[in-house]
Amino acid sequence: MPSLYCSRTRPIRREKLRPTGVWTTNLVESPSAYHAGHASLPAIVRLSLAHQSEPAVLTRLLTLLALLLLAPATAIAATVVQAGKLLDRPGEAPRTEVSLLIVDGQISELREGYLDGAAFGLPDAELIDLRHAYVLPGLIDSHVHLTGDKGGVERAIANVENSPADTAFEAAVNARKTINAGFTTVRNLGDRDGVIRALRDAVAAGKVVGPRILTANTMISTSSGHGDPTLGYREELHAGLDRSENVCDGVAGCRRAVRRQIATGADVIKMGITGGVNSRISVGLGAQMFEDEAQAIIETARLYGRKVAVHAHGADGISMALRLGVDSIEHGTLLDDEGLRLFVESGAFYVPTLSTVNGYHARLAANPDAYSGAVLAKILWRIDITGGSLERAVPAGVKIAFGTDAGVSKHGRNADEFELMIKHGMNPTSAIHAATVNAAELLGLSDQIGTLEAGKQADLIAVDGDPLSDVTVLKNVGFVMKGGEVIRGDLAK
Repeated sequence: MPSLYCSRTRPIRREKLRPTGVWTTNLVESPSAYHAGHASLPAIVRLSLAHQSEPAVLTRLLTLLALLLLAPATAIAATVVQAGKLLDRPGEAPRTEVSLLIVDGQISELREGYLDGAAFGLPDAELIDLRHAYVLPGLIDSHVHLTGDKGGVERAIANVENSPADTAFEAAVNARKTINAGFTTVRNLGDRDGVIRALRDAVAAGKVVGPRILTANTMISTSSGHGDPTLGYREELHAGLDRSENVCDGVAGCRRAVRRQIATGADVIKMGITGGVNSRISVGLGAQMFEDEAQAIIETARLYGRKVAVHAHGADGISMALRLGVDSIEHGTLLDDEGLRLFVESGAFYVPTLSTVNGYHARLAANPDAYSGAVLAKILWRIDITGGSLERAVPAGVKIAFGTDAGVSKHGRNADEFELMIKHGMNPTSAIHAATVNAAELLGLSDQIGTLEAGKQADLIAVDGDPLSDVTVLKNVGFVMKGGEVIRGDLAK
């Protein structure tokens, strides 16, 4: 017997009950209609009886009644969350004293007041008391690297010492840190050996606790570009390091590189159009890809329905990528007037990744020799200049999406980015909007996450304090729910 329950927000589905030929619908009048045993026939049944003879109608009704009496009750996983303050739609005013009904991992209904399951017709629903807390959507980090947070010389050694199995376990630990910090969805923009693809699938299957993951697999780069894994290593090691098929030269090679990432499960394509701060090569931070190569990457990604994220520091690379129609610019350190204009015209998102400076400061404080000479000079430059582009982008009306580059900075400290966003021109309202509504749009998941509305995933967090007054309270998330499952419940009573 198919389930006869669904919330009113879900589409009607008719299913044929074999062998009787009876047609039913799984629409009910309210979530209570089937909560404890069999619902009454009028509450559930919507038969397609037009143009039926009376005997046919009677036969179908009797058959359905018999099936209802014989079938076991359908269990409903229901939870009611009572929120003292609720920022259900970031960017709009918060609400006070609201109850959320969550059914089967999705938000079913929001009502004013502190209600329990009985008020929704579900007396057995679990009750979570957050009347003393501030509830908001689960946060989204648009730029992470879950496979590690080592840097400099330590990272270079780990690249040849660690096996994919070592990296996989480290990624799982970092995923747990990330979701415990209140980030229920992330976009992973670079790894090797399919580690994050496997982690993404394990999380989705409920085998591992972690955030919802979109992965780019390995960043596409030209040879000697920011994503070339052989940079800084002896030539006899190159064959062992260059195994992701992400390095390309020329139009044909770049098209093939995109197809290889898609074939191995990439949700999004990332390309390195300029030099990188952490690249172990002294060739600057300007464009390192010809326009026809960049265009080939973007066109191929679009052919397969994938969005494109672009690592870009230099102004020439930023503008090239925006002219070609990418979805986001990561870092955007040397954003100029042309870049600002192209951002606004194209509607692309800017992901500032300000938290990288925290990672650099921490490593250099612990070990002044953490970075080799060529890389150190770029890092000191990056520390000095970071934030300037965001200060220009905000008043120009550029769309901002939250992203930390966690992996360069520490995992689990993602919310440190909020403080830096405020420091460089944003306010708490716009920063939270960037980490929810905007980030969901960038990831193509606005219909599932980013706000707390009926029909969306029950991804929510709670803090002790008002993040619109003091954004630093987001560094101490005390309650996390993802898809209706409580990940941590410190604040719940």
